[in-house]
Amino acid sequence: MDKQKPDHAHWTAVADQWIAWAGAPGHDAFWAYRDGFASYLGAGRGSALEIGCGEGRISREARALGYHVTATDAVAAMVDAARAAQSADAYAVASSEALPFGDGGFDLVIAYNVLMDVEDVPAAVKEARRMLKPGGTLFISIVHPFRDRGRFAGPSVDAPFVVEGTYYGREHFDGVESRDGLSMHFAGWSLPLQDYMAALEAAGLAIVSLREPQPDAASTEQLRQWSRMPMFLWIKARALPSEE
Repeated sequence: MDKQKPDHAHWTAVADQWIAWAGAPGHDAFWAYRDGFASYLGAGRGSALEIGCGEGRISREARALGYHVTATDAVAAMVDAARAAQSADAYAVASSEALPFGDGGFDLVIAYNVLMDVEDVPAAVKEARRMLKPGGTLFISIVHPFRDRGRFAGPSVDAPFVVEGTYYGREHFDGVESRDGLSMHFAGWSLPLQDYMAALEAAGLAIVSLREPQPDAASTEQLRQWSRMPMFLWIKARALPSEE
């Protein structure tokens, strides 16, 4: 039985919501981190693979930085939207756990905010590792585990951040967020940081760089709260020498 089927069914059902939500400039939190993301990823001339491309905004950013980009997603409607926006140089409908490419074909593999939507994170990370050329880099963005397990007590910039329950353990999240006339039904998995690290270790990958980015100074007051606590975690990982 395919363990990703429930997640695939969810994202198939909400594909139109996501395409509208993520495609509206300035709407999603990503736009407040866009410059920092581009700076951290850096310019390149090699081949890049995005796993879980959605409507294609990350592939477009990587392409603008000089990479030759292949965009993949398990949901055909997402790939269609990415293609319509001319987000990449090539496209494929594919699960993160079963990518239709040979070993070691990419200088850069990007998994931007997709591992929270995958039930079997170790399998997805292992497959991403398989895609890397020797010396290649895996870039991962996840919603910061503390973000998932806590909340600000109020709307003010200096409101305390409260963690209720426990940080540890694997939890399923499911809820609708609405803003500026758009709604998005999010669902996925919240994991503590050590679970992601264990998946990297099991795949023979080591972290070479890490960022807990802050939003741009011009962000809304709500997002400025996240200048005090990290909303996202960005990781660059490479294969350990014995695994090359």
